Amino acid sequence: MEENQKKQFKDREGLIHFLKFTGFSISAGAIQIGSYAVLYSWLQIRYWPSYLTALILSVLWNFTLNRKFTFKSAANIPVAMTKVAVYYAIFTPLSTWWGDYLVEGLHWPGYLVLFGTMVINFVTEFIYTKYFVYHNQINTAVISSVEE
Repeated sequence: MEENQKKQFKDREGLIHFLKFTGFSISAGAIQIGSYAVLYSWLQIRYWPSYLTALILSVLWNFTLNRKFTFKSAANIPVAMTKVAVYYAIFTPLSTWWGDYLVEGLHWPGYLVLFGTMVINFVTEFIYTKYFVYHNQINTAVISSVEE
């Protein structure tokens, strides 16, 4: 395969990863918004526990789908989860702190803060996941078929 064709293939593959990641992130976002709405708006639980619970649910969903369908990785699941946990060990306290400060301290609308935080999470997590978590292990999963 000539160099130009390799670049085009890699660019196309990168776009497909981004589009799949976006689709699964939208579904994770729906889970996050729905669970946040139940906790924050219906049950009147403060911002940070509502946000934190919703974030955990969406992360579990997003990790599972993106590992299997977006990056098709055979990476060791505990290792990949640990790498994702490192990202969230930094992102979660920071986003919980700034979110609580903006909502409880500055009285910004909770859903505005949630949406802005979700956008920041989406962009940074895609970059981190593609180039660190699965960097050399993209498209390594073997898809097996069940024979009857």
